[in-house]
Amino acid sequence: MDIYVLLKKTFDTEDKIELSDGEIDDEGAEFIINPYDEYAVEEAIKQRDEHGGEVTVVTIGDDDSEKQLRTALAMGADQAVLINTEDDLEEGDQYTTVKILEAFFEDKDVDLILAGNVAIDEASGQVGPRLATRLDMSFVSTIVGLEIDDGTAQIDKDVEGDVEKIETSLPLLVTCQQGLNDPRYPSLPGIMQAKRKPLEELEIDDLDLDEDDVEAKTETIEVFLPKEKEAGKIIEGEPQEQVEELLSLLKNEAKVL
Repeated sequence: MDIYVLLKKTFDTEDKIELSDGEIDDEGAEFIINPYDEYAVEEAIKQRDEHGGEVTVVTIGDDDSEKQLRTALAMGADQAVLINTEDDLEEGDQYTTVKILEAFFEDKDVDLILAGNVAIDEASGQVGPRLATRLDMSFVSTIVGLEIDDGTAQIDKDVEGDVEKIETSLPLLVTCQQGLNDPRYPSLPGIMQAKRKPLEELEIDDLDLDEDDVEAKTETIEVFLPKEKEAGKIIEGEPQEQVEELLSLLKNEAKVL
């Protein structure tokens, strides 16, 4: 099987996020593989081990994105592709990402594409379905189970805490949800092998694209941290008194009534 994983470099939300001039301060941020994409990498490796073939991880990023690709290679992926837009694009959005990926996959034989359900930095969840549409492929989001047999996929899809059973055919694009698997940690032998695995670097010129082709369709107006949560209030007294105080608070302080 020809299996591809869409990877994104995101900041580590367990670290303190600093803003400078309305943007995340890259100098003080630690970057990792988007956690949902780790489920995609793990599932790709499992499907390859069961059915044969190769796993290729693909990311759109900058020079520093090689670190996340090498981590995926250390987990067990076979090869990686970095589409480096550092010198070509100042800003991009989901349209930009899908346009570049569409051009990348134009001449590829694909059986299965896996991606994270969302990226934790923007959480739009748009890239998977938009790319599947552009590639005219079957698409299922938020999967928590995947079995493939003779070109047919049996999928468990998470739907608000329940599971929907879906059957579809390959080629297929899926986005992966927590619960699909337990991503492995790169082993020391895997880390050493990753240094020797192929990592191809492309620019948008190599995909017959120019800056106008991938110009963002949206604009980010402001980036800000959420307000710190205030301490909660405990309403005491008899039930009737509690109801009256709650209604007063909702009307006069929260102003939602």
